[in-house]
Amino acid sequence: MKPPVAARIPRTTVLHGETLVDPYFWLREKENPAVREYLEAENAYADAATAHLSGLTAALYDEMLARIQEDDTTAPYRFRGFDHWMETVKGRQYPIHHRRRTTGAGAPAETTLDVNALAEGRSFMSLGAYLMSDDGELLAYSTDDTGFRQYRLQVKNLRTGELWGRTFEKTISVAWAADSRTIFFTEEDHAKRAARLYRVRAFDAALPVLVCEEDDERFSLEIFRSRSGAFLFLAKASHTTAEFHVLDAGTPEASFRMVAPRRQDHEYELDHQGGRFLIRTNDRGRNFRLVEAPVESPGEESWRELVPHRPEVMLEAVLAFERHVVLCERAGGLPSFRSLPDAGSPGVQAWFDEPTYTAFPQDNREFGTSTFRYSYQSLVTPPSVFDLDLETGQSALVKQTKVLGSFDRSRYVSEWTSATAKDGTKIPISLVRRRDTPVDGTAPMHLLGYGSYGYPYPVSFLSHRLSLLDRGFVIALAHIRGGGEMGKPWHDAGRMAEKMNTFTDFIDCATSLIERGHTSSSRLVIEGGSAGGLLMGAVTNLRPDLMKAVIAKVPFVDVINSMLDEDLPLTVAEFEEWGNPKILADYRVMRSYCPYTNMEAKDYPAILLRNSFNDSQVMYWEAAKYTAKLRTLKTNDTPLLLRTLMKAGHGGASGRYDALRETASDYAYILWQVERV
Repeated sequence: MKPPVAARIPRTTVLHGETLVDPYFWLREKENPAVREYLEAENAYADAATAHLSGLTAALYDEMLARIQEDDTTAPYRFRGFDHWMETVKGRQYPIHHRRRTTGAGAPAETTLDVNALAEGRSFMSLGAYLMSDDGELLAYSTDDTGFRQYRLQVKNLRTGELWGRTFEKTISVAWAADSRTIFFTEEDHAKRAARLYRVRAFDAALPVLVCEEDDERFSLEIFRSRSGAFLFLAKASHTTAEFHVLDAGTPEASFRMVAPRRQDHEYELDHQGGRFLIRTNDRGRNFRLVEAPVESPGEESWRELVPHRPEVMLEAVLAFERHVVLCERAGGLPSFRSLPDAGSPGVQAWFDEPTYTAFPQDNREFGTSTFRYSYQSLVTPPSVFDLDLETGQSALVKQTKVLGSFDRSRYVSEWTSATAKDGTKIPISLVRRRDTPVDGTAPMHLLGYGSYGYPYPVSFLSHRLSLLDRGFVIALAHIRGGGEMGKPWHDAGRMAEKMNTFTDFIDCATSLIERGHTSSSRLVIEGGSAGGLLMGAVTNLRPDLMKAVIAKVPFVDVINSMLDEDLPLTVAEFEEWGNPKILADYRVMRSYCPYTNMEAKDYPAILLRNSFNDSQVMYWEAAKYTAKLRTLKTNDTPLLLRTLMKAGHGGASGRYDALRETASDYAYILWQVERV
């Protein structure tokens, strides 16, 4: 079967004296039947090209599913008189939400929301908000049934089962006031920016009241409640600047008051404890410090330092409880938790002894508690939920995800190593392999990366990875600049004018792993999604000889064209991450790495692109245009495949079984490319 050929309809853009010709701009016409025809033709071609892998894909799916405990529950968390948890049931795609009153022996479990019921008759379902009123009677929840991340807000009476007859479209963040009847919600604009904040009373006929509207297109609104329950927080934030407003949760019709006015490049955020606000701020350094201020006068003139800025430690978050404050920090690339010492306590700390891992706060809803709940996992330790006793410092395991079958963590070894970048910077790498996998260049490798927005690449345990590890693979995660592993300076060193560092860091990581015998170019498969898909496109242009195959998921590969279109979701806000191509200096940087712009007539590795027709973050046409153009340029016959989910969004399939089938398909492709079929 021959690959599809997309029509060429040249569109010319002149920018800074350079003429850019885009023959596939027409693929942006979502309602054009020819667009759908092209995408479906690519899907059919991909199916034909991988038909010989159908048996392997099915076997991998069965193998991966056999490791999962399909009937399971999450660790319950306590909040406002109830224990809350989720249940998964064998054969059902989505979780079921439950609660049980904590007072009275033998209280029955109540089902609050069955996402499977919401998904009936639909091929996609995603739950957004899930928030109960203070009295526990009403549930505000939002759903997206297309994948475009446009959520419809509804309210359910948990006592009667009645649904409020009104719904609110395109909502994002949601918060209850203390009266258990007033709801605040944000609404997105044409570019999917949370631009407006509304207030409405549940089961009331009155129209929502517009509380505020944000005119600066770089800024989005977020409404949420303090853990103490005493305040509503309204955050107005861009990628680099923040402004907070507060409102007593007991007086929802009063006016919000500002904490500190926005100042370019000043980020801060709040929590509340007693008579003070705790404020994480980067006013004296990129890695943030902690200050406190009186509730009655929280402006900057009242800030008093509690934890200074430290160049070597990133203060990632601060969580306030009734009698304790927990600091979430990151040093040397790895996260940690400790409580803030005070006059009556030296503080406690959670200790981790593996060389590389991920840990993050989880379900800390209750204010009056002396325990801090966190999630921990590593490349060899399954997801585990712990409670840290903030009085004694002891961590107790609450639940660990079971891996069925013959999994034995002692058979695997994880490492925290590094590569030296071209400018001498040490780039961390996490990797895992079976202990009996040779380090002589013969092992295949799956190397993943992201490197944007200051997000550290998660060192996660994914049971499906065992299907590669047990077949002799090494799996490696490149913690490249642009991410947040080494704090905000690490992000700064891989964004805007420094973005090229992200791509060369990844190349240097791959080269180092090859030189040290962990793999070879003929056995290396690289993968990234979204901004990590940009990474894949840029690296493939720069060093197509470095790897055997590439997987790029929902890839951001048409950087210049997308950043020129200010009507697209995210564009204006992301000028602070990528730059604005209408500015000459920013354009020159983008021009140097934009994958779609820099493709050439040369040999390319095998490439599999995955995207979704209803993606609202990276539009489907980026991968489609990239594929169409590359087909006209590549000079070898390696597979170039494009798969488009026609009823999904940025995260791919929403159901857990459907998502697992996608993974099995990807792994069959990987095994095919490294000749392990």
